[in-house]
Amino acid sequence: MKTKIAIASDHGGFELKRDIVSALGDKFALIDKGPTSPDSVDYPDFAAKVAQDVAQGEARFGILICTSGIGMSISANKVRGIRAGLVCDARMAELARRHNDANIICLGAAFISTEEAIEAVEVFMATAFDGDAPEGLRHKRRVCKITELEE
Repeated sequence: MKTKIAIASDHGGFELKRDIVSALGDKFALIDKGPTSPDSVDYPDFAAKVAQDVAQGEARFGILICTSGIGMSISANKVRGIRAGLVCDARMAELARRHNDANIICLGAAFISTEEAIEAVEVFMATAFDGDAPEGLRHKRRVCKITELEE
């Protein structure tokens, strides 16, 4: 069964979202949360849709894209249970999963090429959290501390 991934953007990330959906639609069960056109929209609305899907278990992971990725990451991280990481390349995507157990990858369309974004998403989805490995216990401890901040 394909991994369910919720994906959304604002107008600044619309084209990159379209390209990612086109490139990865056969590998993953992508749930496109919008928008449906490049018209101006408010990124917190779309960040909330993806973050809520991930937090509620409707999707395993999320992808959020805006011009910088910053607004999407700030917005998504307001939802309990979300660890959204802003990444600029595949190495950051790997570390977001391996060390931080990120469940949403955020991309800045003005700062990453389509090819780099696709590679980052693929690496993010293929990387496991190290928290259950003996050498990764420090990462699990740190993620638990992040979760405690939600209290």
